[in-house]
Amino acid sequence: MPVFDFHVRLVPRPGEYERLLTVLDECQIERAAVAAGGTIDLRRLSRQLVEGGHVETDADNEAVLAAGTASGGRLVPFYFANPHRPVDDYARRGAEFHGLEISPAVHGVPLTDPRTEAFVAEAGRLAHPVYLVCLTRPGCTVADLTWLAGRHPEVTFVLGHSGIGNIDYHGVDLVAPVPNILVETSGGYSGVLRAAIDRLGARRVLFGSEFPLQHPSVELAKYRAVGLEPAQWALVAWENAIRLLDRTHPGPDGRFE
Repeated sequence: MPVFDFHVRLVPRPGEYERLLTVLDECQIERAAVAAGGTIDLRRLSRQLVEGGHVETDADNEAVLAAGTASGGRLVPFYFANPHRPVDDYARRGAEFHGLEISPAVHGVPLTDPRTEAFVAEAGRLAHPVYLVCLTRPGCTVADLTWLAGRHPEVTFVLGHSGIGNIDYHGVDLVAPVPNILVETSGGYSGVLRAAIDRLGARRVLFGSEFPLQHPSVELAKYRAVGLEPAQWALVAWENAIRLLDRTHPGPDGRFE
């Protein structure tokens, strides 16, 4: 059965493109959604998650776009937004990408901020899914994501890492009544993965690895431990991502209700 990794990063270092493809081959992953890595030093990011703060660094979206082209479509490029900049570049170049990432953890701009909403509105125009990770910080919580999704029902949001931390059962409960929010499950505990499948249904769950921070084999092992039915695994591992990203095969109203 084919596997689509919905969340990998391309770090701007020599050889990283080749390394990414090698790991995908080793793990028998056919395609992957890729966003820029290296926008912030990981030790600084770790500190920001605890103490707050932000950077205003632009991601290397050009490298991601080039990787998508070089891979012949195997790597599906996402535009990494910097809400400290105007939305103009994304509006101009967005059609070359297949999705949008917004990171309050990196850039510090809340989900409730008009600058974030400007990017989300443009994603709606481009029919892009919006991938993001929530924090405990005011304006950046899973509850704030549900507020944002309610204001933009035309946009499909993907909550990264099954919520905040490793045991965010509460986050799964919060997004359950909001049909235009899916969850990507890298990093969370297997118990939360099981809860997401049971509470949301397999049509609203996406396999992801967060490579290179997490090796895909770890996340594949987590799914094996949970033991999904073959039809569930087909949705999580492939069909949901294809329907979300392939504009020629949208789901009902472009959403996963």
